[in-house]
Amino acid sequence: MTTFYLPVELTSVQKQILTALVNLFSVYAFSTNEKSIKGVEIAREIGKNPGTIRNQMQSLKALRLVDGVPGPHGGYKPTAFAYEALDISQLDSPVEVPFYHNGTRCSEILPLEITLTSINHPDLCRAKIRVLGPTRNINQHDLVKIGPTPLSKLTLEGTVEAQDETHGILILEIKSMSAQPKSHILK
Repeated sequence: MTTFYLPVELTSVQKQILTALVNLFSVYAFSTNEKSIKGVEIAREIGKNPGTIRNQMQSLKALRLVDGVPGPHGGYKPTAFAYEALDISQLDSPVEVPFYHNGTRCSEILPLEITLTSINHPDLCRAKIRVLGPTRNINQHDLVKIGPTPLSKLTLEGTVEAQDETHGILILEIKSMSAQPKSHILK
């Protein structure tokens, strides 16, 4: 029997909770081998009451976006549908691209996508960075450095102009950008 996922409109609170769950799960799953995230951790992450998280999780479970893990080490984990609902590719073994915030390496933040939005402007270059992980401590005018990326060895450095925590998006004013592509040897 084939199961189809139908796109669903999530409330802003549901989207915030689901995004926090995916972020926390990806950080814990790859770094500590945890299998689920407790509701209190999600509540702490987004500044909500644990009761709100429990109530919303019932709806998210009904939508098949979240699985509940019973037992003393239980909690919640996102389903493949959660990644689809948030338009995030589920990463089995992501290549870690370094992310620095004000000069400090942040291993819990994983850059997913870099979009250059204004490269033809002579005085201003902006980039839209989509990340997985907690960005609540990143503020406007903070310095962010990303890279080098695996293939082109792209490194970006800039200041934060704006952010959207719910969607994991940072808008940077680029101060410097460099790339060092792999050299190809001709025989």
